[in-house]
Amino acid sequence: MANSHIPDDSRRMRFGPFSVDLRAGELYKRGKKIKVQLLPLQLLGALLEKPGEVVTREELKSRLWPADTFVDFEHGLNTAIKKLRQALGDNPAKPALIETLPKKGYRFIGRLESNGASVPKNPSPPTTLAGKIFSVFAEGGIACVVAPADAISRDEWQRLLALGDDVGVSLMIAHNRLLLIEAGKPVRVLSANGPQGILEGEHYGKTALLPRKSLR
Repeated sequence: MANSHIPDDSRRMRFGPFSVDLRAGELYKRGKKIKVQLLPLQLLGALLEKPGEVVTREELKSRLWPADTFVDFEHGLNTAIKKLRQALGDNPAKPALIETLPKKGYRFIGRLESNGASVPKNPSPPTTLAGKIFSVFAEGGIACVVAPADAISRDEWQRLLALGDDVGVSLMIAHNRLLLIEAGKPVRVLSANGPQGILEGEHYGKTALLPRKSLR
C-alpha cells in the first residue's frame, strides 16, 4: 500500500535550495519545511508562473484579493512580499530571487527548475524586440493610439467596448488604465512574449500593451 504521507516530488518547483508544492501549500529549504503563511506562498506561486517576467501589482491584486474583499491592498501586498522575502532569506537591496519594480510590480529572477527541467533565469523572447525603441504608429491619420496598462485592463476595455460604455472607457483613461499615446511618440519594448503579437512597452515610465503593428 502506498504511503500517503510521502510528498509527491513531481509537483514541486525548485529554485536554489528551495522547493515549493503550491497545491499542498508547502515551502521547503534543503528538504526542511519552512513556516510561511498562505498569502505570501500564493504570491510566490504567481511569480513562479512567469519567471523572468514582470507581474504587475494590479495582476496580483486581481488574483490574490477577490473584488468583494475590503482590505488595504497596498499594505497587504507589501506585508506579503516582506514575509515572503523573510522566508526565502532574500535581501530586497540586493535581491537574488524577487526583484521589485517600483510602482509596477515584481519579478522572479532566480533559476527555476520544475520536475528536473531547468527553466532559464531570463527566458529569451521569441524575437530581438525587447529593449528596442520604436515610434507609435497610427493608421488613417489618427492622433493617438489607445494602449491598455496591462492584460486585466485590456480585457475590461474590450468588455466596455462591446457594451458601448463610453463612460466606463473614460474612467479607465482617467485612472491611467488606458493610455492615449500620441502617434510618433517613443516606446521602449519591455517584453515580446505577449499573446497574438502584443508587446509590453514603456512610455515615459508607464507600461502599456501595444500590438506590434502599432510600432515602427
